[in-house]
Formats: sequence, structure tokens, C-alpha cells
Amino acid sequence: VQLQASGGGLVQAGGSLRLSCAASGRTFSSSHMGWFRQAPGKEREFVAAISWSGASTYYADSVKGRFTISRDNAKSTVYLQMNSLKPEDTAVYYCAALRKWPSIPADYWGQGTLVTVSS
Repeated sequence: VQLQASGGGLVQAGGSLRLSCAASGRTFSSSHMGWFRQAPGKEREFVAAISWSGASTYYADSVKGRFTISRDNAKSTVYLQMNSLKPEDTAVYYCAALRKWPSIPADYWGQGTLVTVSS
């Protein structure tokens, strides 16, 4: 699976952004998918996960109630709707297939998208 994240940008605190991750490859519709992020000077961390069917989701405590993960298997795309953004959400966001539910990524990382939240 090849992955390309998009939709990042600069937004003020309290604002919203919607990230997209387009995947190529035959296994997308059968893969659990996740969003991860890496802030400057910090390790990459888990943000949200969605099961292959979309029936189950899982969130990091830091984004619960503010972010929503979804997917469209017909378009081979996974989304991350981010509301009530905070400066601490500033990071490069990546999507990845999951090696183990709900937060262990597979080894492949596509290109991320930068989200910058100003205070």
C-alpha cells in the first residue's frame, strides 16, 4: 500500500482541518488504518485508528471528542476531521496501515502533511 496524506495547513486555535490519505494497492479495503503525528523534537505518536470496515474506531486521549476518523473504501481514502484545534496539535500527520489493532503501525510510512496551529 502506498500512502499520500494531504489537507494540512496553518489554522488558528479553535479552528478545523480535514486531512485525507489516499492509498493505492489492493489491500486497502482489508486493512485497519491509523493516523499518527510527529511534533518537532518529539517521537511519532498514535492519533486515531479505524477498522477495515469502518465499524470500529479508537482515539488517543489527547484528541478524543475533537477528532473523527473515517474512511471510504470505494475511494481508497481515510480521513481525519480535526476540530477545536490546539497549538499542541501542531505536527506532521501521517497515515499508516496497522500491523496490530488499534495503534501499532506497519513499517511503511508515506508522505505526511504539516498541520500548524497558531495561538
